[in-house]
Amino acid sequence: MEHYYALIMAGGGGTRLWPMSRKSTPKQLLPLIGEHSMFDTSVQRLAPLFLPEQIYIVTGQTYVEQLKQEAPNIPLKNFIVEPYGRDTAPAVGLALSVIEKRDPQATVAILTADHHIGKPDYFLETLSAAYEIAQSDKIVTLGISPSYPATGFGYIQQGAQLGESGGITYYESKGFKEKPDRVRATQFLSSGDYTWNSGMFIWKASVGMGEFKRQQPEMHELFSQLQHSVDTSDYQTTLEDIWDKTTKTSLDFAIMENAKDIAVIPSEIGWSDVGSWASLYDMLPQDQFGNCANGKVRENKIILDTKNTLLFSDRLVVIIGVEDVIVIDTEDAILVCHKDRSQEVKQVVQYLKENDGDAYL
Repeated sequence: MEHYYALIMAGGGGTRLWPMSRKSTPKQLLPLIGEHSMFDTSVQRLAPLFLPEQIYIVTGQTYVEQLKQEAPNIPLKNFIVEPYGRDTAPAVGLALSVIEKRDPQATVAILTADHHIGKPDYFLETLSAAYEIAQSDKIVTLGISPSYPATGFGYIQQGAQLGESGGITYYESKGFKEKPDRVRATQFLSSGDYTWNSGMFIWKASVGMGEFKRQQPEMHELFSQLQHSVDTSDYQTTLEDIWDKTTKTSLDFAIMENAKDIAVIPSEIGWSDVGSWASLYDMLPQDQFGNCANGKVRENKIILDTKNTLLFSDRLVVIIGVEDVIVIDTEDAILVCHKDRSQEVKQVVQYLKENDGDAYL
């Protein structure tokens, strides 16, 4: 698979994991699960399917130096730097422009730096199968077999079985569905025809650029201009000239919702987007009372008459007589909230933005 490339998107902010996730250290740079950062884990689990020179990173100016330090084996030219964030569609268009210029036969797996994959071996088998499927000019998406009626994820409706590759079955996609309410999510789960949208896609670079040309012609024209300058002295100037003209929008909305010839692989790869403290709690080892803690406090914690609680701190924190609580203690901020309301943390970040709280972002 010498023409197969992994593109890791590493520019997100992770606002729902505040106060640990900040502008300077977003969640992909944090060791939330285990000793290594989520970005480092994302890179390491791609071996041996991808060599370092087959791995690309797209990120912003703020994070690129930290990411380079964490992945020194990846060639410097494989770090594609956005002038500033414009959401995922421009980020992917930018990266595809560079990769296709360097290898017109490229097939690209669009992955993320801040998701947890509990079954990395099966994940690589799935990516191998997706590569083979993509050679017939299909867009392959990894759908996650749902375990509960989630309202925080988009869904993919699967249709007829199309075939098998490497023992992995794939189906036609009948379309993407926006984040549903609880009733509709329960209907999706009961039908057995829906998977969660993981945001991971595998396609030939030429197919991806073709979809940009069909659906986002203005952006495609800008990236075509940029492509002519790749690996020349004009590249950075051209990138800065076109970037503000791109549309700030997500890849799902700009391309995937109306893309042609999509195949979906329902996958049980132990996936989580680690999108909130409650979702992180579900992945961490818990004691007999359902409590879990990180770092030093695991060794000298004092948690009395407490159940189903998550504690992150590097100092001693005492918790007595509570249940279903999240306590996140950092150097300059403390978060205490009910586990069922962890999604609302992003509202705190918005409040700080609007009320001169930049020092805490």
